Amino acid sequence: MLRSSLLCATSLFVACSAFAAASAIQERADRFLALANAGYKGLVTVNQEAQWAAVTDVKPEHDAAAAAAGKAAAAFNGNPALINEAKELLKHRKDLTEITVRQLDQLLRNAAEGPMTNPPLVTARVEAETKQSSTLNGFEFKLGGQPISANDIDTKLDTSTDLDERRRVWEASKESGVALKEGLLKLRDLRNGVAKELGHKDYFALQVAGYGMTTDEMVKLHDEFLRELRPLYLQLHTWTKHKLAEKYKQPVPKRIPAHWINNRWSQEWTGLVEAANIDDRFKGRDPEWITKTAEQFYTGLGFSPLPASFWTKSDLYPIKPGEQRKKNTHASCWHINLEDDIRSLMSIESNSRWFYTAHHELGHGYYDMSYTRPEVPPLLRTGANPSFHEGMGELISLASSQVPYLQSRGVLPNDFKADATAFLLDDALSRSLPFMFWGSGTMTHWEADFYAKGLPADQLNARWWQYVRDHQGVEPPAPRGEEFCDAATKTHINDTPAYYYSYAIATVLKFQLHDHIARKILKQPPQACNYADNKEVGAFLRKIMEKGATEDWRKVLKDATGEELSTRAMMEYFKPLMAWLEKENTGRQIGWD
Repeated sequence: MLRSSLLCATSLFVACSAFAAASAIQERADRFLALANAGYKGLVTVNQEAQWAAVTDVKPEHDAAAAAAGKAAAAFNGNPALINEAKELLKHRKDLTEITVRQLDQLLRNAAEGPMTNPPLVTARVEAETKQSSTLNGFEFKLGGQPISANDIDTKLDTSTDLDERRRVWEASKESGVALKEGLLKLRDLRNGVAKELGHKDYFALQVAGYGMTTDEMVKLHDEFLRELRPLYLQLHTWTKHKLAEKYKQPVPKRIPAHWINNRWSQEWTGLVEAANIDDRFKGRDPEWITKTAEQFYTGLGFSPLPASFWTKSDLYPIKPGEQRKKNTHASCWHINLEDDIRSLMSIESNSRWFYTAHHELGHGYYDMSYTRPEVPPLLRTGANPSFHEGMGELISLASSQVPYLQSRGVLPNDFKADATAFLLDDALSRSLPFMFWGSGTMTHWEADFYAKGLPADQLNARWWQYVRDHQGVEPPAPRGEEFCDAATKTHINDTPAYYYSYAIATVLKFQLHDHIARKILKQPPQACNYADNKEVGAFLRKIMEKGATEDWRKVLKDATGEELSTRAMMEYFKPLMAWLEKENTGRQIGWD
């Protein structure tokens, strides 16, 4: 009896001691993260302000300020004391709460972007990033010796039917790659170097760690997407090349010449479905109306209006003629201080493309606003994974292109008789299928090769066009040698590296979320539904967004939709189109092999 009592007492003492130790380690982590979050939030604000100035007004002094701010942020995020303490605390992972562990993991991923365990390496990377951004943002395209803006390049590719002119414009759009190639190669070494400093194999591996995946797992996921979508894509590709051959009065090619397509990278195939072209519906509407309508989409779902500062601090419209300022031409949305300072960088013009883009970009802003609350620490004020942020923007872009929504906003009249097949075809071409084979195919595979597999410097363009041919079924108008670096003409290759797979995942994700909203909440067909002013839709979206990165993304998706990440909803969405394409392509050779 005495022995039994002693054993019980001993067990109780051990249990109490273990509890006390666990409590002590949690308290230690709480104190550490309070300081880390405060410092992180402050440095993010300073850095974002500097970067914002650098992309909205490209000047040497702004570049210098951005470099200085980047170094300061790296000095804090990569501080060896922070790294060591986070690693030490994670040795006791089982004694810490999930949200604590997620913050520590995020802190170490942030640190890996600029680990001050090797200050010269970090300094060199910051300086190289700044120089590359300046080259990218300040590059002056020329056509026939005369300056031409990126928007004008896109306009000419949208409208010209002269193949000789189209080729000259397309080739002009690739000249920036020549200027960016040397800097990109230097950045590869520096980016891989900082990643390896904290134990990652390379920079691509560091980025996919945010998904809890390895490089091979990420590439395999995208290969599976493409395998599932390939039958539909081959039908779409076949229809498209016949349509373009007819348009340009040319023989039907095996692969589509890149300058036949309106988009500079063939990632979107626009302008092929006249019955779905609604650009004329925006004539006479101010670009400001587009932005306000996009905001109204969210307030109608029950979200708050954008902060007043959004309208005074954003850079939403093209640079006026005669103005000397240069700015980045890629649309983006910024959470400057991880609190209430939301801004967007766009160049909105009155057309359907910018209407959808504005809805997309504000999706980022409303995601930022949703998780900006005390329950979500600054380190976790981001999407459940990077694709969730993009997926939310893409979801709203999809919703804003639905005919019933366009009617509710007065873009289309209430008696508008939509050609359902035409709108579905345009959706597939302009925003979905070619994009997947570009994003999951060309971009993901080339960047994995570049960072993870040591793609030789004298094979950059050859590998690029190999993937464009194999995945997209597209080829250049003439051979492109290694004097070019056509990959570097894409903004993301330079300033958002090893990330583009997130856009492809976001495309799959948007169809899953849209399918759930249309079928389960609205009880409407996914191909023609209207989110406008539906508070239940808003509540569904807010429940996802307000969590930030406090939960595993797989759980967030499963809780929201009841299923794992899958192309099922995407294939279901385009099922009516598949039947139509198979009929249209009767007797034609499918694909390009």
